[in-house]
Amino acid sequence: MEWNAVVNGIISFIIPGLGQGMNGYKNKAIIMIIIYVILRIGFYLLGLGIIGYIIIGIYSLYAAYDAYKTY
Repeated sequence: MEWNAVVNGIISFIIPGLGQGMNGYKNKAIIMIIIYVILRIGFYLLGLGIIGYIIIGIYSLYAAYDAYKTY
């Protein structure tokens, strides 16, 4: 059980929302993936560089933590 929670956290860190989907929270997963795509496209278009990557990294950490805790 604990191993699956860790795997879901890692998967959700790589693609935010995917771990939530594997946990059975489909609506939450879709929303988190949409937010991730909007952030990636928005930061690319705005050209924020390192600041954009830091914000996306923080969002990915939150997604991983949430996937781990909601297992």
